[in-house]
Amino acid sequence: MDLLDTSAKLHFLMSPDAHDGDCSPSELIETHMSWVVLHGERALKLKKPVRYPFLDFSTVDAREADAREELRLNRRLAPQVYLDVLALKWRDGQFALVPSHALPAPGTTVDWIVLMQRLPDESMLDRLVAHGAVQDWQIDLLAVTLAQFYRDAPRAEVCAEEHVARLQRELRTDREVLLEGRFGLDGALEVMDRLDDAAALHAGLLRQRVLEGRIVEGHGDLRHEHVGVLQPPVVIDCLAFDPALREQDPFDELAFLGMECALEGMPSIAPHLRERCEKALDDWPPPALHALYTARRAALRARLMAAHLLDAQPRTPERWLPRARRYLEAASRALAVAGV
Repeated sequence: MDLLDTSAKLHFLMSPDAHDGDCSPSELIETHMSWVVLHGERALKLKKPVRYPFLDFSTVDAREADAREELRLNRRLAPQVYLDVLALKWRDGQFALVPSHALPAPGTTVDWIVLMQRLPDESMLDRLVAHGAVQDWQIDLLAVTLAQFYRDAPRAEVCAEEHVARLQRELRTDREVLLEGRFGLDGALEVMDRLDDAAALHAGLLRQRVLEGRIVEGHGDLRHEHVGVLQPPVVIDCLAFDPALREQDPFDELAFLGMECALEGMPSIAPHLRERCEKALDDWPPPALHALYTARRAALRARLMAAHLLDAQPRTPERWLPRARRYLEAASRALAVAGV
């Protein structure tokens, strides 16, 4: 057989043989870079063998390295969720999953799997926000978890000028995608022009954050769908493939989370979470900086939504442009607060 046949791997991961003979049904979820098999209380994540300008998962070795880094990094905020990295072995005509403590083991390793504890759907922040069911005490607990994480996180070694340059490069990429004529995103040019103006206007604030030692190795993708409102809360699915994308101002990440919650109908979460973290971290960034962070995150999300349509065979193509427009509107609102 073709040991790189993804369909065969997924068929095995969906079968009882991958779950100690348990015949209860499995659910398969596809993301841009992975497949996740949900079965009972477990989740098995298999990286797609893809190659993009910003990452390369095209080899088994590369997928192993990323799986191990994903485990290490996500244990910072979800130690009880990220359980192990499993070797997917091919031996004597069949697949087998081998835990890390049992390696090395006979057979050919054809891929690597991140083993996770499955989180209850009803505990995820995006679900709670969608139902307007988030309580103040839950945000207080989340603030304690995040403030402790940011307090203990390694300080990033990026210099002030590089920090500003990274934002400028990101905005150029946003502009390139969002102004693609085929997308017809009316208003994108105005938003990007205003965002460039805001970045220039507040470049001094960005440099000051670096000079004060405020930039840390954070999460990189702090969205509400990645937050489990447990006791204590957990945050999953950090950006593992590029360290530079995790070198962030904590209040940039908090603005991202707050923006996503506001778009889903709970704008009160952003100021509540920010105020609790400001007090815990003894750090009080000015409102203009919060607004800039919110706008740049909204523009990034707009770009990522539109970029789905650049794939040769995009999944659910009808979804992406309406979402991109919604994020551009959020960016525009934030820019008004940023003073541009």
